[in-house]
Amino acid sequence: MFDAPADTYKILAVDDNAFTLRIVQHTLEQAGFEVVTAVSGQEALQIINRHGIPHLAVVDLHMPGMSGFEFCRAVREFSDMPVIMLTAVNTEETIIEGLELYAEDYIVKPFNPGELVARVNRVLRRMGDYTYTLESTTRIDERLLINFPAREAVVNGTPVSLTPTEAKLLYILVRNQGRIVTTDFLLNRIWPLEDAQEDRLHVHIHRLRRKIEDDPNNPQYIVAERGTGYRFANSV
Repeated sequence: MFDAPADTYKILAVDDNAFTLRIVQHTLEQAGFEVVTAVSGQEALQIINRHGIPHLAVVDLHMPGMSGFEFCRAVREFSDMPVIMLTAVNTEETIIEGLELYAEDYIVKPFNPGELVARVNRVLRRMGDYTYTLESTTRIDERLLINFPAREAVVNGTPVSLTPTEAKLLYILVRNQGRIVTTDFLLNRIWPLEDAQEDRLHVHIHRLRRKIEDDPNNPQYIVAERGTGYRFANSV
């Protein structure tokens, strides 16, 4: 499903309205994106579980079974995938809730196709370039596999469970493999509404290293860059 070339951004569009889905899909495909669609939050999660995490999702709010906010909460349990809400709901409290808790942007229907493309591009630029697209199971090397939706790492053939915070933290680092991710960026993405301190991040980094590193005191994957942040090594 998400098997386009690595330089093609992959967008997941989620809306129970078939007409809206067609417009979103056509608009984004014309702009050069690869687009896959889902008519519910449940179907969108199934797509992610089977085919991996896309670069961004455009999500309706009111859908049967699982709302857009509920979908975002589920995704936040294992990743930092950016979301743009695209909905007819324009009440101030809902927009504020969406932007503070779930989404990078909020677009009210009816929408201008050109504006949708511009906002998608802006969010993707803010998130930074992706080293590669994450698949349903991401192979780091011969000893480490990661299944983000399942919140599981396989280390030397042994499954290891990850907490939601560990999975999200690891997702951000792996997504930026080989590049330094600053401490401030990690704190803001992991705990956006809290005044989290570096010590809290260090605790989770330490626990994550204990789960995936051969020697947590001499890490080969999650490397600290003194005074800056962390880098997930290109190779070990």
